[in-house]
Amino acid sequence: MQRTAILNVVGLTPRLICDATPSIRQFMERNRIARVQPTLPAVTCTAQSTYVTGRPPRDHGAVANGWYDREYAEHRFWKQSNRLVAGEKIWDALRRVDPEFTCAKLFWWYNMYSTVDYAITPRPLYPADGRKVFDVHTQPMGMRDRIKKDLGAFPFPHFWGPASSVRSTEWIAASAKWVEEKCWPSLSLVYLPHLDYDLQRYGLDMEKISKALHEIDDVVGDLIRFYEQRGIKVVLLSEYGITDVDRPVHLNRLFREKGWLSIKDELGTETLDLGGSKVFAIADHQVAHIYVNDPGMVSEVRTFLEGVTGVQQVLGKQEKFFTGLDHERSGDLVAVSDFRSWFTYYYWLDDRMAPDFARCVDIHRKCGYDPVELFLDPALKFPKLKLAWKLALKSLRIRTLFDVIPLDASLVKGSHGRMPEDPQDWPVLIGDLPKLPKSSSIAAHEVCGHLYEHCSRGSGYGSVGV
Repeated sequence: MQRTAILNVVGLTPRLICDATPSIRQFMERNRIARVQPTLPAVTCTAQSTYVTGRPPRDHGAVANGWYDREYAEHRFWKQSNRLVAGEKIWDALRRVDPEFTCAKLFWWYNMYSTVDYAITPRPLYPADGRKVFDVHTQPMGMRDRIKKDLGAFPFPHFWGPASSVRSTEWIAASAKWVEEKCWPSLSLVYLPHLDYDLQRYGLDMEKISKALHEIDDVVGDLIRFYEQRGIKVVLLSEYGITDVDRPVHLNRLFREKGWLSIKDELGTETLDLGGSKVFAIADHQVAHIYVNDPGMVSEVRTFLEGVTGVQQVLGKQEKFFTGLDHERSGDLVAVSDFRSWFTYYYWLDDRMAPDFARCVDIHRKCGYDPVELFLDPALKFPKLKLAWKLALKSLRIRTLFDVIPLDASLVKGSHGRMPEDPQDWPVLIGDLPKLPKSSSIAAHEVCGHLYEHCSRGSGYGSVGV
């Protein structure tokens, strides 16, 4: 096998390979690059699952970052078990032809209980007293204490939320080096999320995202040098491209005005009763899965959605088939936004009635993705002082709510999920990939085959496998 490191530089597109990213540009100039026609939806869990299986969502089942579980009548967001992804994974295919093959999967999603040899993934601890203790989960489990001893604790607040910064990406890069030096895997899959944050905060405002571009370039350049010095081939990959948006669309609020939602009062705030609602949206960036509990309403709901400003396309049964989204986890309908819009999960009509978790970083409790978690509430007079006070209470084991997130969706300036009109905003595949025509475009499900060919180049097995 050709020892390989695949660096997943989230949000990287041809447009962003520029003067601010000299290391990435130099790597591109001495290798081959393809624009990747993104999956639908072009979101983390769907894209990654397509890349590692070579299959569309109808086959692997990761139809979004989250979906509605019809049996539990609950939403499931950001779950981590690899068993949620059906189909043979690239590491299993490579191991099938080389029993000595090993794989390290570092911070890619669906990273728990997979068949890789080494894995690290974010996983907080939730003691019974209500605390949330930041931590990671590793495979093998004993690696967790060893790596934290050598690298320090994973800087979880810098991985997601208003404090998101390059520190989390730097720790992941350091962990990739640590695993290479200790374990010598045949294939390393390394997730580098840093660009995601400012691109969603500011969109494609080059002045505002320049710092983040320089920072990710430093991390990527350092990893390229580290791996190449050890004779390891590097491939750069990204999942989606983020483009400018200025119009949040609140589908659940529109459904509520139609009388289709069931709302429950919980201690003076409102929660959405999914199982009791006639229609609701599980929003995920620029795509929303629409679940219709009353089958007789599907046609009415579709007609209504097609008239909503900001909705460009509505996928029904036939359209889901042609886009590869015809899986039982998908909504009865799927809404795709226009280029300037994105979908919120918001369902309350009065911010005073919003649930307590709405103003917190709470990726599991919300019935949709919430990029507003990247911001501190601008209405707070002394936000750092408030955070310090709450951290002090937490250190004393006094339960408190970190309610510092605003409810103003207009703050978000970048989003993804649909296919951008300009291929300059598509994700990329860059590397020494001889079967990749220069300046070409490939479909997302074809990425797996190119990666397989690259890794198996020295094995004599050619294109056998995925």
